[in-house]
Amino acid sequence: MSDLLRAPAEIKYAEELDWLESVDDGPKPFSWRLSPKMVRLFILGSERSDGLEREISQKWFGDRSFVERSIVTLASDRGLLLIGDPGTGKSWLAELLSAAICRNSTLVVQGTAGTTEDHIKYSWNVSMVIAKGQSRESMIPSPIMTAMESGSIGRFEELTRSTSDVQDALISILSEKYISVPELDSDNIVFAKPGFSVIATANSRDRGVNDLSSALKRRFNFVRIPVVTNKKSEAEIVRFRTEELLRRHRIELDVPPTLLDVLLRSFADLRASAAAAGSDDEKLESALSTAEQIGVLEDAILHSNFFGERALTAHTLASSLVGSLTRREPEDLAILNKYLHGVVEPRSKDEGGSWPEFLEGGRDAIATLS
Repeated sequence: MSDLLRAPAEIKYAEELDWLESVDDGPKPFSWRLSPKMVRLFILGSERSDGLEREISQKWFGDRSFVERSIVTLASDRGLLLIGDPGTGKSWLAELLSAAICRNSTLVVQGTAGTTEDHIKYSWNVSMVIAKGQSRESMIPSPIMTAMESGSIGRFEELTRSTSDVQDALISILSEKYISVPELDSDNIVFAKPGFSVIATANSRDRGVNDLSSALKRRFNFVRIPVVTNKKSEAEIVRFRTEELLRRHRIELDVPPTLLDVLLRSFADLRASAAAAGSDDEKLESALSTAEQIGVLEDAILHSNFFGERALTAHTLASSLVGSLTRREPEDLAILNKYLHGVVEPRSKDEGGSWPEFLEGGRDAIATLS
């Protein structure tokens, strides 16, 4: 793992998955490596009532019902569509599900305007075709076709960013569970093996980019992942990701609970302001997701480690917040400046603590960017 910039979940948590598989005596659908109960336990973590000999860490923080519905969907013959705002953990949940079910989360197609049918079906090795003609050996299977042949989970990220032609090609795969290869005279159908399914993700803010057709919607079960608004849950997510970051970078730096509280309250304030805004010009362009909170904290930690006193300060945290959330100038700067003067300044007088330094750091950052 030390040789990988980012290890997929099945490698990162290989020891846990091996152990769970060794003690799992529950019924398993198709070729699943773990039973549905163990898949849920791997994702949400163990509790004392589970009676396990070792603790399993929680890896995704959200409502248990979302995970259970996702698992049940994948045990059926329907695809799973995780939909929600940016930064709500859709891709991470899809990766964990794939890792637990088939120990392979890397069969991924990234949806973009440039994604073609070849990316979800197959293409050809041109040099082999010239030398030996078209055959199964000269065919390059897509990640989705590979998942079909191995009875695994294929993932499709940002489905609504791909064109309607690509979405239509996915309909036949989800319906018929095979791909025809008309270029071949024989052995020209690739059938899906039991266990094959597709997990797709879609950004709810991309509505209208390439809306899903009614036919494609019918092939999916929808699981909507909401933005985390519970302060305790959000703090757990940020703390979990921050600890991972510190381990990966081998940084020994404490994140004071008071500064974590400042970060959480700042994002809550800015979300409330965005919800009350009358137009898009009065909102930050940022989605203010939990993922962006983690990004702000990561930026502050790395800056403190490399250029500071190896201690996270409120001044550095405020500077990272302003720098990370400023996407448009001068609109976003004006919104952040209004927040500092209207909310943070009175709070720094009333509560003290880290807020005065946070206010100073925010003002300095805005002055630098203005």
